[in-house]
Amino acid sequence: MDGLLQVELSAQERDVLLRGLRYVRSAIMLEMRDPVPADEMRRSVNLDEIQLLAQRLQASDAMGVRV
Repeated sequence: MDGLLQVELSAQERDVLLRGLRYVRSAIMLEMRDPVPADEMRRSVNLDEIQLLAQRLQASDAMGVRV
């Protein structure tokens, strides 16, 4: 990551982002792809990035921290 971007979000905005991330994750999981290692690696990296971002958003709510 090149740098950090700090954004203040309401709980509702955070929930919208989390729903969007779930949608994107589902789209990646369901996309048609060639069964080659490069495609599997790309898919895995994309899913990991989405999971980490979702975890950060969820953790910010649990800790009472504004994102």
